[in-house]
Amino acid sequence: MTAVAFFNNKGGVGKTSLVYHLAWMYADLGVSVVAADLDPQANLTSMFLEERAMEGLWGPDAPRKTVHGSLVPLIDGTGDIAPPTTLIPAPALTLLAGDLALSQAEDEFSSQWPQALGDNARPFRFITAFARILQQAQRQAEADLVLIDVGPNLGAINRAALIAADFVAVPLAPDLFSLQGLRNLGPALRRWRREWRQRLDNAKNVSGLAGLELPAGDMDPIGYVVLQHAVRQDRPMKAYARWMDAIPGEYRTAVLDQPRASRVSVDADEHCLGTLKHYRSLMPYAQSARKPMFKLTAADGAIGGHVNAVRDCYSDFRDLACAVADRCGVRCPQLGDGE
Repeated sequence: MTAVAFFNNKGGVGKTSLVYHLAWMYADLGVSVVAADLDPQANLTSMFLEERAMEGLWGPDAPRKTVHGSLVPLIDGTGDIAPPTTLIPAPALTLLAGDLALSQAEDEFSSQWPQALGDNARPFRFITAFARILQQAQRQAEADLVLIDVGPNLGAINRAALIAADFVAVPLAPDLFSLQGLRNLGPALRRWRREWRQRLDNAKNVSGLAGLELPAGDMDPIGYVVLQHAVRQDRPMKAYARWMDAIPGEYRTAVLDQPRASRVSVDADEHCLGTLKHYRSLMPYAQSARKPMFKLTAADGAIGGHVNAVRDCYSDFRDLACAVADRCGVRCPQLGDGE
């Protein structure tokens, strides 16, 4: 399984929209993909599904066909994870639906972490639950790639989600809050990686783990994506340029734990996966049509100047998808025609 988590301690930068559009783009490029909503706010799921469909997912009848539904036997102590139920919004695109009930498992994920240094198998089953659910979803879908959406925090749920990830991409905006998010995120990733390896070493001495697939928890940073790449009217040009200029150095020091290199621009930085415009004018049409911005047509209201914007949006996300795939060793069979 090749899994990429999109993670930043700072919320509101368009992370969920990024995962949503990349999932659709990979499907368009011939890469079978699972979009996994591990954010308790379930915003990714709400982008894929209409309210009536979500109401059916989150109804009172158990088990729910969500990631939380797969966790319930483990939470209740009646068994291990249940096989995940997935949805297929489009060919080659599979959704592992999120659930607001997932937030109820935060304390359990937190309490099991220190216990994984003991001799009990249950902490390992709980901590690796997301990883194993994703593995099963990936196998069911025969997917090439798993994209993981997580919440903007450093809590225990996110730690378990990140352990399931081979790679981490960092969405951010050119502002103070995103840079502070980098300063929080980098040390957290290194700490989680180090502590998980300690637990993996301990697992060798724990009985009851035979046959259990324990993830490596590499969480290898592959780069960052600058979102909302536009000068806002309420932000002076000099301030915008200052934050843009600070991103490459902050990423190196905070996330990669490397010395700050000589000054380099975002556009020339090898760690920049891509920069994306906000596409403000397209988003309302996309939300109404419930499709990605780069698939909008005249029937959806994309006429006049929007036609060029749709074309540019497709090109931007295609380039970004290929850049992410290249860093992860995933092959894109085709580039698509943007139509």
